[in-house]
Amino acid sequence: MQYGICNLSIVPIRLTPEETSEMVAQLLYGDHFKVLEHRKFWSKIRIAFDGVEAWISNKQFVFIKEEQYNTLDSNKEAPLSSDLVAFISSTKNDLMPILVGSCIEGAALLDHYFDGNYTHGIQNKPQLIATALLYLNSPFLSGGKTPFGIDSSGLTQMVYKINGYKLLRTAQEQSAQGEALSFIEESQPGDLAFFDNKEGVIDHVGIIMQDNYIIHCHGKVRIDRIDHTGIFNTELKNYTHQLRVIKKII
Repeated sequence: MQYGICNLSIVPIRLTPEETSEMVAQLLYGDHFKVLEHRKFWSKIRIAFDGVEAWISNKQFVFIKEEQYNTLDSNKEAPLSSDLVAFISSTKNDLMPILVGSCIEGAALLDHYFDGNYTHGIQNKPQLIATALLYLNSPFLSGGKTPFGIDSSGLTQMVYKINGYKLLRTAQEQSAQGEALSFIEESQPGDLAFFDNKEGVIDHVGIIMQDNYIIHCHGKVRIDRIDHTGIFNTELKNYTHQLRVIKKII
């Protein structure tokens, strides 16, 4: 088994080993993973944080030793950048921007230096909303996980990650986590609302706010009304998503 770490700001990982393949997720700086299969130009990896398996270009990561991987993997309170954009510097005095939620624990083994704000460990539940607001107006990007492009489950995963909690990658996977609530009136800010399509497949998720509002990614990260039917877009004057279930994760 081989092991790797993302040494760049944002790296796409793809469904198949080719540049034109669908981006299923992204790696942020400091994300570590197992290398399941190593080819000439591409490697299939399994991300340590959420178990996603996909392909990454060999030009966009570096190998690390098994003991380094285990050290990173054993720290459940690894420091994460809390600045929307921060910078990593190298011994060559090069600067590289990194984004909120990037793991900076691996900076030392990459001979990098971080001098920004960070968070680590479990934060109080109300902090989830403050974190979510950092992503407000971020454009939709399928598979995205950053303020420069994100999808609905990427938003919820990153908001929870920054606050010390682990969510899986897709809305359908996340919907299997936590405790189901019977009524929207039982929910608290920070709980997750899930929505399904016409085939009954859960394909959207958002974070419940106070006073029957929800922050979610639909075209962009936005705030809309929510009720027992679903998400009501006041601009379009109709419902855009049908509510399936509300989950209390923490």
